[in-house]
Amino acid sequence: MTEYRTFTTHLECSYTGERYDADTVQGLSTAGKPLLVRYDLDGVAAVLDKKTLASRAEGGFWRYRELLPVRRTENVVSLGEVMTPLIEARASAAKLGARSLIVKDEGRLPTGSFKARGLALAVSMAKEFGIGRMAMPTNGNAGSALAAYGSQAGIETYVFCPEDTPEVNVREIALQGAKTFLCNGLINDCGRVVGEGKEKMGWFDTSTLKEPYRIEGKKTMGLELAEQMGWSLPDVILYPTGGGTGLIGMWKAFDELEKIGFIGSQRPRMVAVQASGCAPIVKAYEDGVEHAELWQGAHTYAAGIRVPVAVGDFLILRAVRDSGGFAVAVEDADIASALADMAADDGLMLCPEGAATFAAYRKALADGRIDRGERAVLYNCATGLKYPLPAAGRRLDLGQPIDYAALG
Repeated sequence: MTEYRTFTTHLECSYTGERYDADTVQGLSTAGKPLLVRYDLDGVAAVLDKKTLASRAEGGFWRYRELLPVRRTENVVSLGEVMTPLIEARASAAKLGARSLIVKDEGRLPTGSFKARGLALAVSMAKEFGIGRMAMPTNGNAGSALAAYGSQAGIETYVFCPEDTPEVNVREIALQGAKTFLCNGLINDCGRVVGEGKEKMGWFDTSTLKEPYRIEGKKTMGLELAEQMGWSLPDVILYPTGGGTGLIGMWKAFDELEKIGFIGSQRPRMVAVQASGCAPIVKAYEDGVEHAELWQGAHTYAAGIRVPVAVGDFLILRAVRDSGGFAVAVEDADIASALADMAADDGLMLCPEGAATFAAYRKALADGRIDRGERAVLYNCATGLKYPLPAAGRRLDLGQPIDYAALG
């Protein structure tokens, strides 16, 4: 991999603005809030322009190294990341009378989900700091990404899952090298296990937003999107929101791109999509408050967005409100219908969380919050092939004559 100059200056508390040393291992700020990586953006602008970026051979998110925190190239942990495609869902758009509906398909990344972005950065920085043991709670995909990148880096990993985590995810996590545990609780309960075990086990807590670097990985979704769209941005982005790292990261990416002169001040409206059975961000948005209360009795079959409480709640809500966007909840039945329709009409196998964004798009078109003439981008956060699929197929008895007319 090519050597790049790095431009990290410090870390900053997202709530108070207090500065922290970027070359020291950090978790949350003293205020208990996420830390954000800050860069010398004038320095980046002096060495990086669009032509230089376009000439780079790297196809994945490491091409944006000047805007990433890893200082030494030998610490980059990669599993062959690619730039994920933007796919026009033409049939679905036509059915809805919409101008443009685009899916950014994150299922093409290593381990089949967008969690590869955040964990590649978190593990690379752990390697840079000499961390030998990492742990996290997960609803599935983040755990598999930590396991895979941890194994690539030679770092021991511990992953704690709710006991109803999809079996394919649990087996994937274990097969890729993590010590894997099923817990009789939700992801926040698993997070408590990780937090309480830090002193006893000596692991680094890699929970969502409890370290600074998963945001930096997830922000590459925004960097990629801007480059793929010719340094313009869509009118609306719909994002499946559990911990919300990607939404926060993209909002940060757009700010950094403007400051280095790659884009202007125009921003997409950011839409946080949750399931009706677990919608703390939606309730906080509708209540006009900055922090979301713990959601009681959280349930949804879209396991990745079943997050009853998010440490970065205020950052999600600020991005949504500052962009003129909104937060919306959709029913599980509508998620399932959206998944089936997109697969049949456009051949795109969305995961349930990605399908939630399509369900939300249809709902927002119907109630007028999104106009049919607007360009909308949906984030499909993982391949649908990692989830249980409905039974299908009709049996043919090849010992009998086939009635071909009856096959239609």
